[in-house]
Amino acid sequence: MDHTQTADPTRRDFLFIATGAMGAVGAAASLWPLIEQMNPSADVLALASIEIDIASIQPGQSVTFTWRSHPLFVRRRTEAEIEAARAVPVGELLDPVARNANRPENAPATDENRLTPNVGGPQGAQAMRRGEWLVLVGVCTHLGCTPAASTPQVPEGQYGGWLCHCHGSQYDVAGRVRVGPAPRNLDVPPYQFLSDTRIRVG
Repeated sequence: MDHTQTADPTRRDFLFIATGAMGAVGAAASLWPLIEQMNPSADVLALASIEIDIASIQPGQSVTFTWRSHPLFVRRRTEAEIEAARAVPVGELLDPVARNANRPENAPATDENRLTPNVGGPQGAQAMRRGEWLVLVGVCTHLGCTPAASTPQVPEGQYGGWLCHCHGSQYDVAGRVRVGPAPRNLDVPPYQFLSDTRIRVG
């Protein structure tokens, strides 16, 4: 009996599979440097979180920092601003969702939900003082412009917060959109208090 006809196809199949496997390994090896270079560099990873000293920010003042190549608004609100923000019913808002990375995704956009939770932090009056601080990604949710902050010297818009001059979107002192084409509230980034005068964002 001649075994040549049955052995040759088997040997040929093995060669095809082995050649294909080697080609796949070679392709993966050649792609690895490309994949590796797409990983964030050390300087980018360092900017993924920043620490901010807030001790010098005065009541009613909004200061702009840079975080992940975006403007970051840190505002120290006055008692009147906090009261005004907390008096707004969620049902009147254009966007009723908090948009706060520190809260559940479906949290309503109350003033309290626009702040970081006081988990594990100080209680009582010290915790209440943290209600002064509002931290926002300073990017208009319409077309990505940077809204201008309202100050007692230069009011911007009707709600005491921020006005995007490009298309007229207005945000209140909790960073919630109240007027204009912007579809959603300004985002609140992940942040936490390290002390009463220092926060970490990211």
